[in-house]
Amino acid sequence: MDIVAIPDIHGDINKLRKLATQLGAADLILLVGDITNFGREREITEIIELIRPWNSNILAIPGNCDFPPVARYLDQQGLNIEAGHRIVDGIGFLGLGAALYSPSRGTPNEVSEEELAKNLQRAITGFPEDMPMVLVSHQPPRDTAADRVKQGLHVGSRSVRQFVEQYQPLVCFTGHIHEGAGIDAIGETQIVNPGPFFRGHYATACINGQLEQLAIETIS
Repeated sequence: MDIVAIPDIHGDINKLRKLATQLGAADLILLVGDITNFGREREITEIIELIRPWNSNILAIPGNCDFPPVARYLDQQGLNIEAGHRIVDGIGFLGLGAALYSPSRGTPNEVSEEELAKNLQRAITGFPEDMPMVLVSHQPPRDTAADRVKQGLHVGSRSVRQFVEQYQPLVCFTGHIHEGAGIDAIGETQIVNPGPFFRGHYATACINGQLEQLAIETIS
């Protein structure tokens, strides 16, 4: 399975148009939160309807900059894996949206560590044993390259890290921390934050029972 994972689009329609060929060639597209830039139903509809003619195989989670109508639209379209999981070709994709409370609480979809932990538990409930797992989490796990801000501090989620340590998904696609671009590992799990798509960054992966390829890609 060839995957394109896109965090932090922040409503950049023009960048998405430049990715048409790559999106069309993928088996699955993952939208890893902050799909809109403080948008609601109109903005998310525009983005999804732009992608669908190229590829209708889409799974998504809302980010902290997506207002509640974004999640409702994704629910209505059957694309939302927030606090749940979806099995595609023998691979389970678990979703975790939102982000931890920021100091200013300046975005519409912020939650506590406790809420993230509860949503991860909801996501894993009923997940088949021994099935390859992929975690799609807008908030990165704590103490990795993916959650380091400019000042060098780590601002990721302890709950996400504990989940990864316990369940060891093949890969965790994440975003949110724009300056935390890179690939890291927690045990056997690859953690990838490609950097924000509105600056041209996204991730690609190939999974066939195991992770065969993982890369950060850039478009101009």
